[in-house]
This record gives sequence, C-alpha cells and structure tokens, in this order.
Amino acid sequence: YKMAGDCRFPDVDTDGSEKSEEMEIVVNVGGVRQVFYGDNLNQYPETRLAELVNCLSGGYDSIFSLCDDYDPGKREFYFDRDPDAFKCIIDVYYFGEIHMKKGICPICFKNEMEFWKVDLKFLDDCCKAHLSEKKEELEEIARRVQLILDDLGVDASESRWKRCQKCIWKFLEKPESSYPARVIAVLSFLFILISSVVMCVGTIPDLQVVDAEGNRMEHPTLDSIETACIGWFTMEYVLRLISSPNKLHFALSFMNIVDVLAILPFYISLTLTHLGAKLMELSNVQQAVQALRIMRIARIFKLARHSSGLQTLTYALKRSFKELGLLLMYLAVGIFVFSALGYTMEQSHPETLFKSIPQSFWWAIITMTTVGYGDIYPKTTLGKLNAAISFLCGVIAIALPIHPIINNFVRYYNKQRVLETAAKHELELMELNSAEGKAAGSRSELEDLSREGKDDSFYSSRIKVSHSDTFIHLLSEEKNYRTRLQSCK
Repeated sequence: YKMAGDCRFPDVDTDGSEKSEEMEIVVNVGGVRQVFYGDNLNQYPETRLAELVNCLSGGYDSIFSLCDDYDPGKREFYFDRDPDAFKCIIDVYYFGEIHMKKGICPICFKNEMEFWKVDLKFLDDCCKAHLSEKKEELEEIARRVQLILDDLGVDASESRWKRCQKCIWKFLEKPESSYPARVIAVLSFLFILISSVVMCVGTIPDLQVVDAEGNRMEHPTLDSIETACIGWFTMEYVLRLISSPNKLHFALSFMNIVDVLAILPFYISLTLTHLGAKLMELSNVQQAVQALRIMRIARIFKLARHSSGLQTLTYALKRSFKELGLLLMYLAVGIFVFSALGYTMEQSHPETLFKSIPQSFWWAIITMTTVGYGDIYPKTTLGKLNAAISFLCGVIAIALPIHPIINNFVRYYNKQRVLETAAKHELELMELNSAEGKAAGSRSELEDLSREGKDDSFYSSRIKVSHSDTFIHLLSEEKNYRTRLQSCK
C-alpha cells in the first residue's frame, strides 16, 4: 500500500470535513484487532493512539512514523507489539487507570507503556509496587555483574599499588574468586570456631589454673590459642582496611564494627593488666578485665560473614519488623492484663506468691511464652483458670506472626538464588555477544571455509546471536528495543 513521497491517501478527507472525534480507526496489535473512536482517544492527546487520529492527513511518512504497517482500504494500523499488554493499556481510555495482568513481566509492560506513550502515573499502585520490586532486582543483578566485571578487568593506567590493593581485597572479600581465596575463607571460619570454643572451655574450673594470689585464671595453653586467634583477626582486619576502596564506608559497616568489638577487648585487657595496676587497685583491674572478656562473645557474629544462611535470616528479620512489633504488642497487652488478674485473684490466699503487679509481670512472661519455671504459680482456682487462659493466649499470640516471618525468609532466600543465577546468565550472554562481535570480523573467512566443504558447526556455534530476556540498561548505554516475539522469563 505504501507510496513514495508525501502522497495522500485517496480515501482520506484532507479538507477536514470528517471530525476527528467521530473518526473510527482499527488497530491490529499482534493479530488482535481493536476498534477505537476519536472521542475516546482524544482524552489523552499525547498518546500514540490519539496521534493516529490526526496522522492520516500527514501522508505516509507521518503514518509509518507511528505504526509498522497500514492498510488504507480497511483504514487499519498494524503494530508488532505484545497484544496481552496492549489489552491492559487501552483500559486507560475507558477507566482512567491501568492494571497489569498476572504473568506479564513488569519491565516489558513498562516498555510497552513507553511505546504507546502512556504515562506511568496511570498505573495502579499495586502494579507500581510490583514494577519497583522488579527494578530493584534488575539493579541488584546489574550491581553483581558490574562487580564481577570490575574484578575481571585490569586497568593498565592504574599504579602497581592500586592493583595490589584490588588483589588483596578480592583475595579476602570474595572467596569465590579463586581457590586460595576459598582456603583463606575456610581458615578464617575455623579461627572463629576455635576462638569461640576456647572462650567456652576456658570457663571450666578443672581446666583453670591458680595464680600466686590464689585467683583462678585461664590455662596458659588456652591463652596462647586465644592470642593466636586474635593475631589472625587483627591481621585480617588491617589488610581489609588497607585494601578497601572506601575506607569510611568500611569502618562504619556493621560487620566490620563487630570485627572491632571482637578484637578490641583483648588489647584493652592486655593494657589494663600491664599498666592499669599502677593507676588503680588490682581488684578494679581484674573486674574490668573480666567485663571485657565477656565482650568476646561478639566474635560469634563474625560467622555471619561466611554464612549466607545467617545473612538471609538477618535480612528476613529486618523485613519482619512489623510482624515482630505485632508480636511484642500482643504479648505486652497480655502480660499486663493477666498479671493484674492474677494478682487480684491470688490476694485471697494466705500463702500467695503474687506480692505486686510488677512482680506478677515475671509470672505472666514465663507463662505466656510457655516456659513456666514454676518459681511463681497460682494457688487458687480462679488463679489457675487465669493461668490456663494466659498460656493459651500466649501460644496463639506467638504462632500468628511466625508464618509471615518464615515466608519472608523463604522469599528472600529464593530471590538471592534467582539473582545469582540471573547474574551468571547475563555474564554468559555478554561472553556470547562478545564472541559474536569477534567472529563478525572473520565472517568472510568462514564463508570461504564453508565453500571448501569443511565442517563449520564449531564456527557457527561461536557466532550465534543471543539476546538477554532481562536486558539490564545499567550495563549499557545503547537503546534496546523489544518486540512481542521476545519473551521474558
């Protein structure tokens, strides 16, 4: 149907006798035909469908700048786009808002809205939340891929010290980068376990020794092992601090603060032991040293650095603050109510254990949490009935928020696995595209080989073009256009 130049269609009224509001146009999107009227489309004149109403008088150049093909006989516009997404987008002309159907990729749907020139403000809030979540996932994938590319890339303009810093940082922070890095990570994990075991074993009276003043102290062998572990932790922290790209962010990181808290008590207690006796009484020094030794329990949190499960649990708890807050609120209300009732009902008994309502809080806590130490218990019939109701309410209050917390844990764990797989997938696609680019330069040589009758299956496999289903714009500045023929996983 297409003609050359700025020719007009014979069936188009160029004098404007047919009003655009009464015009009827047919749109064929991926084989799905839709009929629209100008009065509906002109509600949003900046959209692509509204522009179709007034493009007929502009000739072929105007029409084909908006659509893929046009049939002047049927006055039908053809678009090679996703028909399922289009069915959702046209709701804006009838209802003033858009909802995504289940199963449509949010990123693809956003691209479809941009193609049809429909503003994202018409997207419903529930769908915007889904879109934001998908954007965060793609940003996380892009961040992971970029980190891997930064590790693989070598900048010749950098100084030798900068390259050495990167090597040390990768060696200590990324166990998956090489086999020696994995060995160091395992050694660090073992030192944490040994240090924690030594801290516990050192409190056994049979393994302690008595000093000249009759005070019990840790065995010298255990003390030497403790010193060796602290030396390893100190060396590891210093090397990571020196090689870190952003030292302020490194120092303020939660896990690095835990590392400092695990190391610092040893040196403070060592300083107090040798110098503190001259400044204060020996008993005060010993008390301070014992208090600092208790802070050694912070090193157990270093295990989170080497355990993805602990990191996932921490994130799940962060995402479950609302559920945990509800749990604490339920327990607080129950503790106050049942402790007050228990105190009131037990006052008639001469040997009551409920001396006051604040003292009854302890009984309510251990009852509602189903611990039941038995140090405080009701003796009257009404008090026992109140206790039965309290621990039943406690079981219900604790059980209600558990399911959402578990769901958050499972969701985040599965999400991390998906993101890790997606990052590897993107790297493989980038390698294939890179190989395709290199093979394009020698395409003529491959054609010569094929004429000679040689097997070119190996070469053809290297020049296959692969398109990522989850194209990440953060990794490239090139414009990537998608069609309905490209699926999204």
